[in-house]
Amino acid sequence: MKAITWTGINEVSVETVPDPRILNKQDMIIKVRLSSVCGSDLHQLSGYIPTMRSGDVIGHEFMGEVVEVGEDVNNHKISDRVVVCSVIACGQCQYCDNKLYSLCENGNTNPAIAELMWGYHPGGIFGYSHAMGGFKGSHAEFVRVPYADTVAFTIPEEVDDMTALFASDSAPTGWMGADLGGVKPGDVVAVWGCGAVGQMAARAAILLGAERVIAIDRFDYRLRMMHDVIGAEVINYENTDVQGELRERSGGRGPDVCIEAIGMEAHSTTPYYRVEQAKQQTRLLQIDRGSALRDAIIACRKGGTVFDLGVFIGLLDKFPMGALMNKGLTLRGAQQHGERYIPMLLERMASGELQTAHLATHVMSLDEGARGYDLFKNKKDNCVRTVFQPD
Repeated sequence: MKAITWTGINEVSVETVPDPRILNKQDMIIKVRLSSVCGSDLHQLSGYIPTMRSGDVIGHEFMGEVVEVGEDVNNHKISDRVVVCSVIACGQCQYCDNKLYSLCENGNTNPAIAELMWGYHPGGIFGYSHAMGGFKGSHAEFVRVPYADTVAFTIPEEVDDMTALFASDSAPTGWMGADLGGVKPGDVVAVWGCGAVGQMAARAAILLGAERVIAIDRFDYRLRMMHDVIGAEVINYENTDVQGELRERSGGRGPDVCIEAIGMEAHSTTPYYRVEQAKQQTRLLQIDRGSALRDAIIACRKGGTVFDLGVFIGLLDKFPMGALMNKGLTLRGAQQHGERYIPMLLERMASGELQTAHLATHVMSLDEGARGYDLFKNKKDNCVRTVFQPD
């Protein structure tokens, strides 16, 4: 089959790779209909994820049609249209029982790598390095789906393919930030990043009753989409004092909940930004750039909550521990517990309450993999998300 593979720093290639096959009784094979790039893919592309190997099939946000099922798969049958959570979880361990699916004990088939890096291993993720299990990704014609009854969800007839696609990763990731960040009616919420995940976090905060939702970015086309489609207030941090503006819009207190949806390659207008970039290139002095996370911690009101949705993998310099401790903040983060949210999100999509199809600004074939990632990585042609359509 045809697939997009990672072949080196800032290099992807469309290659012919072996077709997937059923390995376990709980597996199924799906024919991919749509597969989206994701902001966290860029960390792989840039070479910041240390456990990539040349030839790895990438991609983790996808939907498709079931073409083969293992004998222990009960919830799906051939020809079903399904969306697949990017996080691979068994559905039976202690963490899955507590709906902490991205911490699954059994979803990651290479636990020793992550344990060496972080002390304990998280669950698996499609197409996201060997630290997350080494699973083949979704930018391909077919994908093997382990633990299919837990990981895949039948799409309601009322939900079109493009809308359902973003229930795989962007929508549940964003919803988790607002939910586990504790957003409640009347809150002021600030979101750093107006990409797909940031937009979904902002929409979730609105639907959970936040009084004001304010999003921060520097690209005008993303800010417009956040304002016009999602309904959030916006701030361009290159033109505005974000800290002062957030104070002004929150009655002088600061936001109740701050959600960081950018991650380890955050941009900044401060003089320290170039130094931080240089330190990151060494992979020793610093691995992650955290300007957005630092801003969120400084901006958050006393006693508030900061939730990190952006991907970080290692060491972060200049972490404002003094602000975190002395202001009594709660800091949380996680890979998304998608299985916890996807059924509810599909219902909201079916009712029209949650729009996602607008995120797919560029749709193309797998053969255009390199072009699709170039548009996405370099913010060309107002690209929010490139979506690959294998057919």
